[in-house]
Amino acid sequence: MATVGIHNLQSSSSSHPRIHASLNPPSNFRPQSIYLRQVANKIKVDELMLRQDNAATITTIRSAADRRDNDSVAKLLAIAEAVADRANMHSIIGAQRNNWNHLLTNSINSITLIGALMAGLSAVPVDAAIPQLSALKISSMLLFGVATGMMVIVNKIQPSQLAEEQRKATWMWKQLERSIQDGLSLRAPAEADVAEAMSKVLALEKAYPLPLLPGMLDKFPKTVEPSRWWPEPPCPREKEARPARETMDKNGWSKELEEELEGLLKVLKVKDEGQYVKLGKVILRFNRALATAGPAFGGLALTGSALIGTSALGALPVLLAVVGGSLAAVVNTLEHAGQVGMLFELLRNNAGFYKWLQEEIEMNLREEDVEKRENGELLKLKLALQLGRSTSEFQDFAEYASPSCKEEDVDGFKGFAGKLF
Repeated sequence: MATVGIHNLQSSSSSHPRIHASLNPPSNFRPQSIYLRQVANKIKVDELMLRQDNAATITTIRSAADRRDNDSVAKLLAIAEAVADRANMHSIIGAQRNNWNHLLTNSINSITLIGALMAGLSAVPVDAAIPQLSALKISSMLLFGVATGMMVIVNKIQPSQLAEEQRKATWMWKQLERSIQDGLSLRAPAEADVAEAMSKVLALEKAYPLPLLPGMLDKFPKTVEPSRWWPEPPCPREKEARPARETMDKNGWSKELEEELEGLLKVLKVKDEGQYVKLGKVILRFNRALATAGPAFGGLALTGSALIGTSALGALPVLLAVVGGSLAAVVNTLEHAGQVGMLFELLRNNAGFYKWLQEEIEMNLREEDVEKRENGELLKLKLALQLGRSTSEFQDFAEYASPSCKEEDVDGFKGFAGKLF
């Protein structure tokens, strides 16, 4: 019986190999619990979520950058639109103020000459025409008074100078609009570009104000200074030791180019800017004398006209009225038809142009990192064009103007840096 039981057990185990396999596992078998499988799955899910979070963060950053770029583009486009509107306004008002100059000059001359004619006729010794002659005398006094008052106002505002301011402003506003549009077409703008454009707008509005009163520029300043239509440069840093020459030959810069530009700076300041400042002082004194003489001659004519008929003075009042009125018309014509105020403003603007070139050069030379400067060859080409010279002429002149020259030596140069103005 025992033998039969053992035999049955053996036969049963041999007929079920699966049970045998489960009862005798291989030696390399490693059981994996449900907990470990859950941990592995959790790591995979966490890794996927981390990747999704990183992708979302990158997308958010890119969206924020695109949004900043779009905001900068929108701001620059708004500034460009306002700048174009300013250019149009200055153009219209410039034409209007130019018409003022012609109309007021002709009107004042006509009134003054008619008043002189009436003053002369009022002294004609005709007994039967005494009432009529008194009317002529009163009319001449009225005309001289009106003409003198108009001359005082017109000499104060200088319409020809106002027109030149608006012409220059129109040019500068259009140039600023083009620079903004070019910047938008070349690269994606940043907030720094928006701030720079706004600073240029504010500088232009300060240099060439649109309203007549208040805010009009002083037409007879105590000191003659170049016009300034660009923002103030940043405060210069303390100059450090210049880099060695071998490290300077990059970004189009070299030691020779630096020396050429330093010599050019002296010529621009002493010769080009200096000549327009000196001429501006002469024209300012001449214009001030004319602005004073015109109303003075008008007041003299008014006084002579009021004294006509005074027997103790004889023919002197008539002489004062006629001659004073004629001289007032001559002075008014010379001042405003000759556009002396416009000439003074033109000289100031030319001096400002050379002042601007100096600051452009100084800004590049102050920057110690050559890579942060404007490309040297490009700057050289731009300076040559702005000075009205070819690149070879600019090279010859820059070599001639040595940085070691003193201002007294530079003043003795035969030529000027600029040939355009």
